[in-house]
Amino acid sequence: MASDLLLGKVVLVTGASSGIGAAAAKEFAKEGAAVVLTARREARLAALVDELEQGGARAAYVVGDVSVGEDAARVVKFAVTHFGRLDAAFNNAGIGGDRTPLHLMQDDVYDTIMDVNVRGVFNCLRHEIAAMLETGGGSIVNNSSVGGLVAIPTAAPYIASKHAVIGFTRAAADEYAKQGIRVNAVAPGTTRSEITADWFARNPGIEAFANSVTPQGRTAEPEEIAAAAAWLLSDRCPFLTGTVLPVDGGFVNQ
Repeated sequence: MASDLLLGKVVLVTGASSGIGAAAAKEFAKEGAAVVLTARREARLAALVDELEQGGARAAYVVGDVSVGEDAARVVKFAVTHFGRLDAAFNNAGIGGDRTPLHLMQDDVYDTIMDVNVRGVFNCLRHEIAAMLETGGGSIVNNSSVGGLVAIPTAAPYIASKHAVIGFTRAAADEYAKQGIRVNAVAPGTTRSEITADWFARNPGIEAFANSVTPQGRTAEPEEIAAAAAWLLSDRCPFLTGTVLPVDGGFVNQ
């Protein structure tokens, strides 16, 4: 059943072609938002927009790679041109990477992870904030990870990138608080997606292990992360900025 958590807002979702991003697009639309979706896979975006429109939502997509500054600028411009403004954004695009000991990590792995997970958030933030300043404010949620709060062995570039997302979140929140822009982050635990499905397939027993160290004892569904992001983006928490919200079944609380 639809509600009004994001009623009338224009919300941008990056990395929207699958997983948490696709779930967020559906959740935000259900909550009354007009959604602008971006990712690199056009067929996935087109199918999702068609599904949302069939359900009565206002939706549009633009293909883009947020690690490229010009693409991030074009995506934000598209949102403003298509729907008239940008009220909120969920910077969700990100990648994982193979588990490799730090001393064996290759330059190209580091560069790719940092380009998508860190430069991508940087690119999106600067263009989203510029658009929101034009209309008096807005709300942004960055997708970090429990890996931005704790260390996980053999994943150093990923861990560093997700710590950096939290750093950008706190810096932007502090810098633009008086100008009406709130910036928060979600830090998901192990969440069902194409990336984790591949990870589980290549590492038998890893899901059972991850669940064993999670107090709730299970893998999250992407809809659960999307619901948390929707609340953070909404006007229900107007005094909340610079916060990192773990959505992790209690993992970091141990």
